[in-house]
Amino acid sequence: MAAGGRGLCRATGAPLCPSWRRAHGEARGGLKPAYDAVVIGAGHNGLVAAAYLQRLGVNTAVFERRHVIGGAAITEEIIPGFKFSRASYLLSLLRPQIYTDLELQRHGLRLHLRNPHSFTPMLEASAGSKVPRSLLLGTDMAENQNQIAQFSRKDAQAFPRYEEFMNRLAQAIDPLLDAAPVDVAAFQHGSLWQRFRALSTLKPLLKAGRILGARLPQYYEVLTAPITKVLDQWFESEPLKATLATDAVIGAMTSPRTPGSGYVLLHHVMGGLEGTQGAWGFVQGGMGALSDAIASSATSHGASIFTEKTVAKVQVSSEGRAQGVVLQDGTEVRSRVVLSSASPQATFLKLTPQEWLPKAFVERVSQLDTQSPVTKINVALDRLPDFLAAPNAPGGQPLPHHQCSIHLNCEDTLLLHQAFQDAMDGRPSRRPMIELCIPSSLDPTLAPPGCHVVSIFTQYTPYTLAGGKVWDEQERNAYADTVFDCIEAYAPGFKDSVVGRDILTPPDLERIFGLPGGNIFHCAMSLDQLYFARPVPLHSGYRCPLRGLYLCGSGAHPGGGVMGAAGRNAAHVVLRDLKSTRP
Repeated sequence: MAAGGRGLCRATGAPLCPSWRRAHGEARGGLKPAYDAVVIGAGHNGLVAAAYLQRLGVNTAVFERRHVIGGAAITEEIIPGFKFSRASYLLSLLRPQIYTDLELQRHGLRLHLRNPHSFTPMLEASAGSKVPRSLLLGTDMAENQNQIAQFSRKDAQAFPRYEEFMNRLAQAIDPLLDAAPVDVAAFQHGSLWQRFRALSTLKPLLKAGRILGARLPQYYEVLTAPITKVLDQWFESEPLKATLATDAVIGAMTSPRTPGSGYVLLHHVMGGLEGTQGAWGFVQGGMGALSDAIASSATSHGASIFTEKTVAKVQVSSEGRAQGVVLQDGTEVRSRVVLSSASPQATFLKLTPQEWLPKAFVERVSQLDTQSPVTKINVALDRLPDFLAAPNAPGGQPLPHHQCSIHLNCEDTLLLHQAFQDAMDGRPSRRPMIELCIPSSLDPTLAPPGCHVVSIFTQYTPYTLAGGKVWDEQERNAYADTVFDCIEAYAPGFKDSVVGRDILTPPDLERIFGLPGGNIFHCAMSLDQLYFARPVPLHSGYRCPLRGLYLCGSGAHPGGGVMGAAGRNAAHVVLRDLKSTRP
C-alpha cells in the first residue's frame, strides 16, 4: 500500500515490465490440457523447480495468480521513475549450484556485490561538535578490527575468532541445504528397500557432524540459546553485539533474548555470491531481474509460464492421487504431478480437497507459527541520506556506507528487546529496528538522475493491533512517520527528501504476496519448524500425504530467503518419483 498525505505519491502498482506476456511472450502454443508437471505459483522457488524439471525432460507449466512473476522477488515501478525491489531486496543465499546449473548469468543476471556490507551509526548527543561514532564492517578483517576497536580492543581481537567459529558452523549446515531431510517416515514405516534407500539421506547429517567434531556442544548452544547469551560470551561492546544480533531476529517475531534465535543469525550468514563467502549484493534492475533470469532459463528449455492464472484447487483422482489443477476460470489442466510453491497453509488448507488429507496433518498445518514482525517501506528520495556519523561528499555521490545494510536503533541489544516487547503488547515498536538499504547507490538504473530508491525493512509490527485497531491508512502512516522520525535523527533532512512511499504491513504482505501472517519465510524459522519438522514432522521431504503433490516453497526445507534450495530439492525428489513410477 502507498501512503497518502502531504508530499506523498500513491502507488500505481505497475510492474517493471508491462507484464510477463508482453516482455517475454505468452507460453509457446498457449495453454495445453495436460503437462507432465504443474507448478502452483511463480515465486523464485517455483521457477527454480520448473527450470530443473524442464531441463531434465519433464514438460512443465507454471501458473501465477499475479500479473508479474517472482513472488516476493519482484521489481515494481511503485512511483513513476522509481523501480523497487518491493518485497525481498538483497541477494546472498541463492545456492551456487542453481546459479551455475541454470546459467543465470547467460540469462541476464547481473549482480552488484557490496563491500563494506554493514553500517551502524550511533546517536551520540553528548558528542557536541564531534562526528558521532559508527561501526562499518566489510570483508577487510584488519579494517573491521580498527572499526570495532573504537568500542572495545578486546572485541577487536576476538572478532576474527568469532567469524571463524561461525563460518565453520555455516560450512556444516551447508550440505543440509541441498538435500531432502533424513527420511524418518521411511525408516519408521517403509519397506526394507525403502529403508535401505533412505540411508542416503543420512549422508549430509553425518558430514555436518564430522565438520563440527569435538566442538559440537558449543555449536549446539548457538542453535538453541538466545543470541544475546552467545554474543555475551564473545564480546563486550553493545554496538557490535546489537549489529550482529539484527541477523538473529530479522524477519522473526523474536527478541535477541529468545532461545533459538541463533539459527536465524546462522541462516543469514551462510550465503555467498560469485565465490565470495558471506557476500551480499543487489541485483541489477532489482530482484525481479533474478526471477526473470530463472524464468528465461526455464522457458529456453520449453517450460510454459502463465501469469494471471489463479489455481483454484488441486485435482485428485478416484485412487487418491493428484492429477492436475483447476484454474479459477474453471479450466482443468491435467498432470502427473503437482508442485506448490505457495505456503503450506494455502496449499493444504485452501487448494487441496480436505477429504484426501489426514485430519492430524491438517491440524498441524493450521497450527504453524506464522507470526511476523515485518513492515517493509519502499521510499523514493530526491537525494542521498546524509548521516551525521558519515557526512555526504560535496558532490553528493554515494559513499561506501551508502551501499551497506544501514542499521538504525541498533546501538544496544536492549533497544531490540524493547522494540520486541512493544509488539508483544500489540502495538508497533516505538523505536523500531530499522535495516535501510539504498540499492540505487550501486545501480543507478533504478531511479532518475540524482534520485534514489530506499528499502526500509522494519520491525516490530504485530499483525493484529491491540485495542481493536486495524492496519488502515491512518495506522500505516502513523507507523511510517515513526520510522521516518527515527531516520531523521540519524540523517537530518531525510524527511524533506522523500518523493513518495509504499508501506507494506504484515496484512499487506499477506494479501499481496500470499505470505501467511506477513511472514517472509511462510512460517517461522524456529527450531520446532526446521529440518525434520518443516513444515510438519514426518512430512519434511517435499512429499505430502496426497500422492503426487509436492511442496516446493519457503515453507519446505530449508526454509525462507531467496535461496531456491526448496525448489531445486523438490524437483529432484519429483524426478526420482517419476522415474520409479514410469510405465
